[in-house]
Amino acid sequence: MVNIKPSAAIRKNYNEISNLCKQTKEPVFLTKNGEGDLVVMDLETFAHREKMLQLREKLLQSDSDIQSGRVRSVEETVADMRLVITEAVNARV
Repeated sequence: MVNIKPSAAIRKNYNEISNLCKQTKEPVFLTKNGEGDLVVMDLETFAHREKMLQLREKLLQSDSDIQSGRVRSVEETVADMRLVITEAVNARV
């Protein structure tokens, strides 16, 4: 369900809009002079959406890497990790 309110509602009914955002976990769209103006959402929902967008971006990049052949085998990765560990241990001595 899309929640649309006039911008004046945020000044008059802040608590109501805040509760609506928190209960529905959906943004509230505010209009000004009948036109879209702002989107308001609770912090928890915003943080979750940001994490999902970041994850989506990483998945898209991974897919692009795979499609372009920019991948490494597990064996290559493990060999590199062992090399780094060996270098770190030898650097301590």
